[in-house]
Amino acid sequence: MADLPFITIITVVYNGAKNIKTTIESVLNLPYPHIDYIIIDGCSKDGTQDIIKTYESKLFYWVSEPDKGIYDAMNKGWAKAKPGSYIIFLGAGDYIISLPDMSNVTADIIYGNVWCGDLLFNASADFRLRLINSVHHQAELVKKNIQPQPPFNLAYPFFADFDFNQRLFKRKLSFKKEASFVSYALEFGVSNNASKKEMLDIVKKNYGAAYRLLAKMYYAFQGAKALITKKSITSFK
Repeated sequence: MADLPFITIITVVYNGAKNIKTTIESVLNLPYPHIDYIIIDGCSKDGTQDIIKTYESKLFYWVSEPDKGIYDAMNKGWAKAKPGSYIIFLGAGDYIISLPDMSNVTADIIYGNVWCGDLLFNASADFRLRLINSVHHQAELVKKNIQPQPPFNLAYPFFADFDFNQRLFKRKLSFKKEASFVSYALEFGVSNNASKKEMLDIVKKNYGAAYRLLAKMYYAFQGAKALITKKSITSFK
């Protein structure tokens, strides 16, 4: 037990009173001996702060203050995490279903699959990570020692986590998938023209124009496949 690494779980929240209790209690009930739980609240006005205060004695750190958006808040949490710990982010309503075995961990990044409603996101850290965000933060543990400073670029309001994952992958750091590592995500962010452009900009910055073109083709293919599937399902109703 004493040799197990610390896990720092960070929740950033704004007006999440409806879902924050679920996440807090899920973290506090995890059967792992070395967890630091950090909550960064963006000055919620809906009672979120009152809920957090009821668990204050069990938290490693929490604060409620204005921020410049979700990734600014995530950077604040990262800065508070202990050196040597593995960091994971959960939003309000997210929770970890099962953690991986941390007894003989050597990888820099440990990741698993994520349920979003009835859909299972099958994560991968391979060629696809050069095109899409194929590893999601709800089931991703990143060793702070490989990135001591807060990692998220605030120039990317939608997918700074994708940018971070690509930068980690480019550094040829070790990614290890653990089948036992599974989380639940309340939802997967936004999908609109602005966010797609941002993803393409990130791909170009990290891997160049050729990969940007490949990514654009991949997004178009995935969109067409989803549309065909939707039409097929509708035709049987």
